[in-house]
Amino acid sequence: MNHPSKEYRKMGQLSGKTAVITGGTSGIGLATARRFAQEGARVYVTGRRKDALDEAAAAIGGDVTAVRADSADLDDLDRLYATVEAAGDRIDILFANAGGGEFATLEQVTEEHFDATFGTNVKGTLFTVQKSLPHLNDGASVILTGSTAGTVGNEAFGVYGASKAAVRSFARTWANELRTRAIRVNAIAPGPITTPGLDNLAPTAEEATQLREHLATTVPLGRMGQPEEVAGLALFLATDQSSYITGTEIFVDGGANQI
Repeated sequence: MNHPSKEYRKMGQLSGKTAVITGGTSGIGLATARRFAQEGARVYVTGRRKDALDEAAAAIGGDVTAVRADSADLDDLDRLYATVEAAGDRIDILFANAGGGEFATLEQVTEEHFDATFGTNVKGTLFTVQKSLPHLNDGASVILTGSTAGTVGNEAFGVYGASKAAVRSFARTWANELRTRAIRVNAIAPGPITTPGLDNLAPTAEEATQLREHLATTVPLGRMGQPEEVAGLALFLATDQSSYITGTEIFVDGGANQI
């Protein structure tokens, strides 16, 4: 873990804040962790592979602690929060971002596919937030990663879409349940974003390129989004600039699901 000078941590919008970001080794999670660290936060990131965590910690810079954890494993979540507590930190921002999915039509769905998708996206999100509660400061911001797939019927993406619709529902319910602690809960719904997770949906690099090119044609802005653009929204939701926003879902999709 790097410990920057006090001068460094005084500089940003998140000076003196502690943030936990699950799934922080690539894509949206990594971009958000980097942005939060640049804004002066002490950042904890999780991932399932040590090599990816080491690379992410180096890329993030600032005051970062990398914790090897699978969000669908409750023992790993306990270890994550024990690490935060042992450092004497309490959490101001929780970004429950870990997730994933694969294409499968209704005919192709297997029990393994369903369990893996709902295990990470639904079970993992639920227990990431539940187990954080004793460690969250009153007035904290909880951010969930949803998806535009949770609101439309993307072909062969039904299980993934259903899991993200559940995440959207969690944001509403938890915002209501946690209001007495002034904890805000919101969901971000990314559209087509250039991430390793998106590329992994295609079996080959050539098909990944074709997928990105096709998705760009469905976006009114005419291009794919970048992880940093989602990180900018996460920063807004993490700060007092969004102090009157809770229980909502905000789309970062270039207008794809809006027009």
